[in-house]
Amino acid sequence: MAPRRGSKEDTEEGLAPLPSGAGEVENDPTIGHDAVFGAITEKGPNYRDVGWLGSAALMMKSQIGLGVLSIPSAFDALGIIPGIICLLTVAALTSWSDYVIGMFKLRHREIWGIDDAAGLMFGKVGQEFLGVAFVLFYLVTIAAAVQDRPSEAPQEGVWVSDYKLINNPSFADAISAICTFVFAYAGTPLFFPIAAEMRDPREYTKALILCQSTVTATYIIIGIIVYYYCGSYVASPALGSAGPVIKKIAYGLALPGLLAGATINAHAASKYPFIRLLRGSRHLTANTFTHWAYWLGCTFTVSLSAYAIASGIPIFHALVSLVGALLGTLMCFQPMGCMWLYDNWSRGRSGDRSLSWTVQACVAVFVVVSGMFLTVAGTYGTVVGVIKAFRETKGAAAWSCADNSNSV
Repeated sequence: MAPRRGSKEDTEEGLAPLPSGAGEVENDPTIGHDAVFGAITEKGPNYRDVGWLGSAALMMKSQIGLGVLSIPSAFDALGIIPGIICLLTVAALTSWSDYVIGMFKLRHREIWGIDDAAGLMFGKVGQEFLGVAFVLFYLVTIAAAVQDRPSEAPQEGVWVSDYKLINNPSFADAISAICTFVFAYAGTPLFFPIAAEMRDPREYTKALILCQSTVTATYIIIGIIVYYYCGSYVASPALGSAGPVIKKIAYGLALPGLLAGATINAHAASKYPFIRLLRGSRHLTANTFTHWAYWLGCTFTVSLSAYAIASGIPIFHALVSLVGALLGTLMCFQPMGCMWLYDNWSRGRSGDRSLSWTVQACVAVFVVVSGMFLTVAGTYGTVVGVIKAFRETKGAAAWSCADNSNSV
């Protein structure tokens, strides 16, 4: 439903009404003006038309999907108890980061994506750096959605699950598992455009609470159940742990969800260059040839690039960990800590150092530091795992058309 012309709510949400003279009969189809998208008209797409429930659904879909498929294997590396503790810690940190996004958007209406926030804080260099990282992140995320490599347990003898409450992993295995949790919550950069396209961004926090509570409960329940019954032979993705018949059914049921997730990620990655190229022009919000030519070109390029990455790195768990370590932390931790400091540091310098401000400042600094540590250590652990996996397969699976679903 289109926003009402000239209402107080529209003005507060960044849809400023257009001026009109007394006694004029308006034929202008323009609904209003948005700080990001410019003039929004009835003849073009209305980017500001997502309710809070729809926003919560988009938030959940940006995370649940690929993330839940890798949780059981991370529990196998760490053990159930340390795995749950690490999962809840990552959930708390990313939830804080997600909350900061909503508050930052309310203060800075011109922000659409993480690149805009970086540009505001660090200038042109920061904007371009995080913009490129944003696209790369979703390119590799799409790639992870279209390939996998499950394992299986021995087919003879009595099978007893060898699950572990507490495991003793190497540093590389442990940090790689933690980065898998980061990837499971790495829908964070997509929360920027979701907030930008909400009808009422003030309802962002409500949508975020519903999203994070549902996602965390889902991860814990499915992760524990699958790992409890599969033990160390749990597949990554977890669908590969089922028997032949159930496995085929599971893949059939999961495929639409995986395709939907890949579509959302492709949409997000494509929209970044699309808005950067057309921002400030009438083509951004009008159904013109230029509008559709740019949009189709962006989506085709993103999809083709994701396919190339998926074919080149066909090891699911290694790819998930690599995305979580190298790009996931950069998308979920450091920028959000800097955003809070950018908006609130001046309060402390002016003498307003309340207990609440001090605690939040410490959290912001901790998020930045922990993100930097996970980026370096996680990338090291993942690269070690990728090298090991490629040595075991001798790289034969790369660019191969062979069936790796383990469903036959």
